[in-house]
Amino acid sequence: MTTGDADIKIRILLAAKKLFAQYGFEKTTVRQICEEAGANVALVSYHFGGKENMFGAIFESFIPNYQIAGVDPSLDPVQGIKLIIREVTKFRYSDKELVCIIQQEIIMNTDRIKKIREHVMPTWRLLRRWLKQGGEQGLFHFRSLDTTLMNIVGTLLYHRHMEYWAVLLEDEPPTLEIMTEELTAFIMGGLQYKDN
Repeated sequence: MTTGDADIKIRILLAAKKLFAQYGFEKTTVRQICEEAGANVALVSYHFGGKENMFGAIFESFIPNYQIAGVDPSLDPVQGIKLIIREVTKFRYSDKELVCIIQQEIIMNTDRIKKIREHVMPTWRLLRRWLKQGGEQGLFHFRSLDTTLMNIVGTLLYHRHMEYWAVLLEDEPPTLEIMTEELTAFIMGGLQYKDN
């Protein structure tokens, strides 16, 4: 693939990500994506083989799978949970469009969530593993591993910067560092972890 091909391919993916986040997958047309990218419509078929494959390519290109693959699963459960909180929060701040797409697809329960699972489940499996280990070691205290897992996932992923909530919020959106600190304190408190 030439540099020009790679450039147009990434422009198409960035345009698709932006429009899927804004309008949803179903309401976004290939023509809209190509207009946003300044590309010929035929290039979607050439590079991706269609809109569905383009959706998968967005996740292959923008989810930091290499970081999860490099995580040591034998990490101490406390450090592991803190790592997940930090990395997921960093990802949410760095790619709000992709987080929005994930949330839309999960809410709509589309067939595309299979593609999303391929890329995000390794993170959530590590979270579950560390929660279970921490519980078994007496570091964390909770009644149900499943409920605790889902509460943490919801806390980390829920989109706080939606216009819907603006009538209730008074503070400016926090920085990444402050949000990471607050989420860590909240989640570790919920796990009843006592820092020695």
